[in-house]
Amino acid sequence: MTDQSSNDQFHASSFMQGHNAEYLEQLYAQYANDPNAVDAAWQDFFAQLGDTDLDVKAEAAGPSWARADWPPMPNDDLTAALDGQWPAQPETKAAGDKIKAKAASAGVEVSDDSIKRAVLDSIRALMLIRAYRIRGHLAADLDPLGMREASKHPELDAKSYGFTEADMDRPIFIDNVLGLQIASMRQIVDIVKRTYCGTFALQYMHISDPEQASWLKERIEGLGKEIQFSREGRKAILNKMVEAEGFEKFLHVKYMGTKRFGLDGGESLIPAMEQIIKRGGALGVQDIVIGMPHRGRLSVLANVMSKPYRAIFNEFQGGSFKPEDVDGSGDVKYHLGASSDREFDGNSVHLSLTANPSHLEAVNPVVIGKVRAKQDQLNDEERTKVMPILLHGDAAFAGQGVVAECFALSGLRGHKTGGTMHIVVNNQIGFTTAPHFSRSSPYPTDNALVVESPIFHVNGDDPEAVVHAAKVATEFRQKFHKDVVIDIICYRRFGHNEGDEPMFTNPVMYKKIKTHKTTLSLYTERLVKDGLIPEGEIEDMKTAFQAHLNDEFEAGKNYKPNKADWLDGKWSHLDRMKEKKYQRGKTSITPETLAQLGTALTRVPDGFPMHKTVGRLLDAKSKMFESGEGFDWATGESLAFGSLLTEGMAVRLSGQDSTRGTFSQRHSGLVNQETEERYYPLNNIREGQARYEVIDSMLSEYAVLGFEYGYSMAEPNALTLWEAQFGDFANGAQIMFDQFISSGESKWLRMSGLVVLLPHGFEGQGPEHSSARLERFLQMCGQDNWIVANCTTPANYFHILRRQLHRSFRKPLVLMTPKSLLRHKLAVSKADEFTTGSSFHRVLWDDAQYGNSDTKLVADDKIKRVVMCSGKVYYDLLEERDARGIDDVYIMRFEQFYPFPANSAVKELGRFTNADMVWCQEEPKNQGGWTFMEPNLEWVLSRIEAKHQRPVFAGRSASASPATGLASIHKEQQAALIDEALTLEGK
Repeated sequence: MTDQSSNDQFHASSFMQGHNAEYLEQLYAQYANDPNAVDAAWQDFFAQLGDTDLDVKAEAAGPSWARADWPPMPNDDLTAALDGQWPAQPETKAAGDKIKAKAASAGVEVSDDSIKRAVLDSIRALMLIRAYRIRGHLAADLDPLGMREASKHPELDAKSYGFTEADMDRPIFIDNVLGLQIASMRQIVDIVKRTYCGTFALQYMHISDPEQASWLKERIEGLGKEIQFSREGRKAILNKMVEAEGFEKFLHVKYMGTKRFGLDGGESLIPAMEQIIKRGGALGVQDIVIGMPHRGRLSVLANVMSKPYRAIFNEFQGGSFKPEDVDGSGDVKYHLGASSDREFDGNSVHLSLTANPSHLEAVNPVVIGKVRAKQDQLNDEERTKVMPILLHGDAAFAGQGVVAECFALSGLRGHKTGGTMHIVVNNQIGFTTAPHFSRSSPYPTDNALVVESPIFHVNGDDPEAVVHAAKVATEFRQKFHKDVVIDIICYRRFGHNEGDEPMFTNPVMYKKIKTHKTTLSLYTERLVKDGLIPEGEIEDMKTAFQAHLNDEFEAGKNYKPNKADWLDGKWSHLDRMKEKKYQRGKTSITPETLAQLGTALTRVPDGFPMHKTVGRLLDAKSKMFESGEGFDWATGESLAFGSLLTEGMAVRLSGQDSTRGTFSQRHSGLVNQETEERYYPLNNIREGQARYEVIDSMLSEYAVLGFEYGYSMAEPNALTLWEAQFGDFANGAQIMFDQFISSGESKWLRMSGLVVLLPHGFEGQGPEHSSARLERFLQMCGQDNWIVANCTTPANYFHILRRQLHRSFRKPLVLMTPKSLLRHKLAVSKADEFTTGSSFHRVLWDDAQYGNSDTKLVADDKIKRVVMCSGKVYYDLLEERDARGIDDVYIMRFEQFYPFPANSAVKELGRFTNADMVWCQEEPKNQGGWTFMEPNLEWVLSRIEAKHQRPVFAGRSASASPATGLASIHKEQQAALIDEALTLEGK
């Protein structure tokens, strides 16, 4: 028997299991290179093995055919923090020499052994400091309720780096890191804990740009960099806290149980907002656009935006936010916007709070779109004069995909705004859902890591930490033009709304909240302790503010808004359709302008290497202008854009692949085939013209459409367009259509002239590339809220685009656009249809009426059937009718669905009172225009006393899917519906 048990033998050699083999080989190779590179115990172990150095190194190197760079070994800071294998830092490289020089200057002789120990101390100290920079926020005092589970972080413990209690006061050379040449470990730990583990914790070491990371480090780290406010500054914070808490408590008493979505528990937001405005104003910000959810909105309106308290109280009492003579359906008080001007230290900053629906985070892209428009108006290329501030709840910030979409937009040429200030009011709960149910990441702000935004985590019960974070974040945004996130970790004193009972689902949290002192009480105690205010003064401040609110409350009973907050500034030249009659708008151009545009659209710089197919397209375009005939869809569009540009009105087109066009029709940016530089003919028409901006957007509908809608809200004098790749992709942005574009004017008195281009048409491309869901847009029509159209000629398309800016009001335009018609031989226009005297036609005649068809129609009173339709199907009907030689069927096109052109329809259909009336469409019966047109056409037919007072449907049967995926079935269905529309009974 041996002296050792088998268990003891196993224990002694268990580290040699297979899964440790590679690690042991690497360690053995280090030993072979330099025995001192490994611990003494390993030296003894390897010495006993007796292998030659060359064999050890060869074994560790692996086979000769193996790739030395594979598998990749991560060597980033996060991995190093997790496994403790830190690379030598630049600060440590010459530490030995510096220590020696320092000692020599003091006349002290030091041994190599002492230097080695001192270098090791320095390296370990720097490793500890670095660990705090990366992971200190995980051990910070951030939760005012103390409910965060405390986890161990050995990487933040000096013991993990070999320092015992006896070593804590030994001087260590750290070479000006933390602002000190020499410091003890006790001092170092004290400074880094204060910097990274207090009520303010900055997460920034994920930032790869060394300048940005270094700036943040220098701004907060070291002696004298602590959070410090002057006596006046602390009193200013106290005043805002008194207002924030006092306002919420007043509402809670006066309107007990009424929904107000109070800020109770997160009042530190108010002084933070003040700080952003103040510091931003000092750093050149002139305009701030704010977007926020309902929580805290009333407090922000009153205490940041300076909306009169009496106006808010009047709305609680059932009053309106607008004068009685202004139409509009209105909205609940915690969705409304406002605007005001604030002045700090002589710097005036305009503030506007964007109205929004209950759909959380939906307002985000709208806000940044508005900001981009305002920056463009100011020629603010640095993007420092206008700043977006977005407020978020923690659950929505982590959960809503549009947040990630907006981060994705933040650095893109066509959509960047120089950085958004994000403030997360982190209540640590959703409606009733706790964080461990609602997100997978440690923080709700982790989606900001994608764009390397710095993230300031702060304890909401420390207003000074929150205001300090707001100050540093504002400075960073102005300097680096990048998104910044402030995570105010606080709580929600009541339920989701004030009538909700949170104890049903979150009893532990709400028992804590019930006994937790308010932020104002805690801050007051702190100021009293510091001797800033005497003990009773705060009660006097509260009493005075409550008295002021009582006066405002009484005034609110008779308060009447004297004007609607709209059509100011850039919108002041517009009205709200005071005249109810139709405005055609002067949309034609002169022949001279047409010729000028023709020259620009077909001209390229000398020697420009162009794709040969694009060259042929330009040659074809030249022939259109020479002959005055055959203008195709893309040319009609370019003429609309170019003519507006020459009139000083900018054009902004955004969408997936919009520069070239999904169907390779637009080519508005000509690409140099050698350098990929782009030449834009529309920006080279003449001097002094406005700018054409075309953006190939990221692959998103929701955020990009929201951005363009926001842009159009701030810029009424530009044509702003968003184009879907295929029309039905628009349903990825359905919230924008439902909550903003279709109803924004009615709810919030906010106009928009946005144009939405939706490719639509049944051509056998399957269910996802046929229908733009026209029926959905028609279903939302009401109160002249927008225009829905489906043009069939390039000239009509030209006029409807120009009409957007040539009326005294703005309305969104939802336009079904063609696919096959882009190159259809019949879908062309003549020069005189663009020039003097021409205009948009809501109802278009039969081509045979004007000799544009092989058929000569019989007289109006002999017409036996009128086939009404819209869009591409018109040309299918026209070609089939001409092929059959039918001369008693008239085909009428409705180019605009809504507002329904009742007068034009009465006039045109009045010519055929004895004819059959048919509505023909490609879409299934439960889709397309039928259900909208049927009652409108019945009204027209009864008005003209037609023989047949109800139109007959010709089209596909009702269907769950928009279209078949089989080309053969598509052709059969298409032929059948055309036949049904054209075939008269008995023929």
